[in-house]
Amino acid sequence: MKKTFLRCLAPLLLNSLFAQGINPVSVEPPQKIVIQRGQSATIKLQAKIEPGYHVNSNKPHEDYLIPLRMTLASDPLIVETVKYPVGHDEKYTFSEKPLNVLTGNFEVALTVKAPANLEPQMHVLLGKLRYQACSDKACLAPKTLEVRITADVR
Repeated sequence: MKKTFLRCLAPLLLNSLFAQGINPVSVEPPQKIVIQRGQSATIKLQAKIEPGYHVNSNKPHEDYLIPLRMTLASDPLIVETVKYPVGHDEKYTFSEKPLNVLTGNFEVALTVKAPANLEPQMHVLLGKLRYQACSDKACLAPKTLEVRITADVR
């Protein structure tokens, strides 16, 4: 009875700790990009997942799982592509089937284009990385990290 109670309590405690600011995923501030009007450039976002945690890939096997998603405001640059890392399948005790996940360090690459009529100046682009971090025992609440990218449009 005591073990069952503790098993039920563990996810609640983990989510409570998460609400207090624990976040096993971080993104390094991206380097400034220089982009010519009418041209494209690639922005590479470096992310890190703490040991013992994983996030679902952008193509999880199950519809109910929260996928990794990177969005970027489409103004003033146009997002052409978002390239996600390839996930790998891992089996966890809480799931009957293997999950397609990311662990450790990973990179998301965005290709953006500067419209030909865009004024040449520095622009700050706002992006959001959405994910759900989990351990082998429980999943934390979904989170969205804000990412700021400086673009020097020439």
